[in-house]
Amino acid sequence: MARGIRTHAVDPVCGARVEADEETVRSVELPGRRYLFCSERCRRAFRQRTELFRQDERARAGALFTPKGNVPWGVA
Repeated sequence: MARGIRTHAVDPVCGARVEADEETVRSVELPGRRYLFCSERCRRAFRQRTELFRQDERARAGALFTPKGNVPWGVA
């Protein structure tokens, strides 16, 4: 990370805003994506149920790109 530039992310478990700095960041890297966490507890919860959180993320992204945001929930 470049000096003076802060990266912000949203914890996929609890929704908290996370400021990433290399000294304190808790993260999980998966192919094509790096997830940041506000606490070790959230990081562990994500690791235990990774596919559940990733599926939810894909469903939300699908709703954003569907006309009028109409997507039948439960179908991902």
